[in-house]
Amino acid sequence: MSERIVEIARTWIGTPYLHQASVQGVGCDCLGLLRGVWRTYFGTEPEEVPAYTADWSEPQGQELLYQAGLRHMKEVSGTPLCAGQVLLFRMRDGLVAKHIGIVSQSAPQPMFIHSYSGHGVIESPLSGPWRRRIAAQFEISQG
Repeated sequence: MSERIVEIARTWIGTPYLHQASVQGVGCDCLGLLRGVWRTYFGTEPEEVPAYTADWSEPQGQELLYQAGLRHMKEVSGTPLCAGQVLLFRMRDGLVAKHIGIVSQSAPQPMFIHSYSGHGVIESPLSGPWRRRIAAQFEISQG
């Protein structure tokens, strides 16, 4: 399964960044990337995603992405990185976790695929600064 998840995610590389979108080749944000990979793999999304602003869930301090991850995936935080895992990042200490990436390789250099404002969907090294931002680690499962 994990190889297929990475294979699907790599087909999104080059898709421009577009807030709230999830259309391969046209535009997506980090959640839209995961939604698109999920649709391709499972055929449908696990739940409808409401409209959201750039600062969604911050004023209330709600961990909405983490809670959604728990509803639909298996949390494996603290285990070794494996290709196909979904990472949830906290972009700053004290803020809610709201950036998502998919591990594309664990060795020799850990890498991940994500959609990032100003960059679109890219494959990046999971460098020290990114690793320090990981708030949760999930495995996509069939169920």
